[in-house]
Amino acid sequence: MATSFAFLWFSFFTLLSSTVSIAKITPGFPSSIIRPEKLSHTTKNQLYKQKYFTQILDHFNFNPQSYQTFQQRYLINDTFWGGAHKNAPIFVYMGNEGDVEWFTQNTGFMFETAPHFKALLIFIEHRFYGKSIPFGGNKDVAYSNSSTHGYLSSTQALADYATLIIDLKKNLSATDSPVVVFGGSYGGMLAAWFRLKYPHITIGALASSSPILHFENITSPYIFNSIITKNFRSESENCYKVIKGSWQQIEDKANQPGGLETLRKSFRICKNYISASSLESWLYTAYTYTAMTDYPTPSNFLSPLPAYPVKQMCKAIDNPTTGNDTFAKLYGVANIYYNYSGSATCFDLRR
Repeated sequence: MATSFAFLWFSFFTLLSSTVSIAKITPGFPSSIIRPEKLSHTTKNQLYKQKYFTQILDHFNFNPQSYQTFQQRYLINDTFWGGAHKNAPIFVYMGNEGDVEWFTQNTGFMFETAPHFKALLIFIEHRFYGKSIPFGGNKDVAYSNSSTHGYLSSTQALADYATLIIDLKKNLSATDSPVVVFGGSYGGMLAAWFRLKYPHITIGALASSSPILHFENITSPYIFNSIITKNFRSESENCYKVIKGSWQQIEDKANQPGGLETLRKSFRICKNYISASSLESWLYTAYTYTAMTDYPTPSNFLSPLPAYPVKQMCKAIDNPTTGNDTFAKLYGVANIYYNYSGSATCFDLRR
């Protein structure tokens, strides 16, 4: 699973540049930048109640360690629920690779549709993330080696969800309430797989932006870059061409005497560190994550962004006031992702 996702990120950069070595880029996944301070604690009690379920460590083996348990967190909102006596549905979010609160606070669709269906909302946290850490909640132990980290798998996670849902329905006397599972990206893959593997538990799954078939020898390794590139190119052909040509320009400038200092000034990089590869990675992250969160409304999912952020980035590139200055254009682009609030005075490439 992790290999498949890493493959996606490498693919995007190779499409936009035929000259820059991808070995210089250390791709990350959104979970790597999930920070607790991004959570909105002011709205938490209005959106959900936090609960825990005693979950078994290993659903498929019978070794002594398999019977260890951990506390798996889930969030519940019964504001709109029609109740078990009416067999009102239960909408369950398949937790992604991160703090479940972060995803819940950015999952408006379920909250918007729940009143219409009089649905109970459940958001389950994925094992090994957030507060659902096995081995006594000790991350150092849980992630220490394969003997402990090996229990982090999509198969175990799906079994977690099945076990929790069955128990929850029993406790709510809602065994006849239909369950629909939801998820996006990796969570969407889990939702689709959950419907396939546990059809007796859920009547359907909504899998958004979920690359369920993105594995070697099944799907083209270039599909991710194709979609991202199409996103920018659909806004402006010039936008696409400027981004594609900028990688070589950055390399060329960095190799000139005083070139790194020129790049630092052009992009307002803090004075602690700069290199061509770190600058390229910094820009790459902005393009990728912006395309992933190209929503029609302002959002604060991976970073504070305006509505239609890709369109805004291409507007910055196509801005006639920057003339032919590629770096000035890209600085405008970077500001949309990294400084939409306008509070940053310089950018730290090591953060």
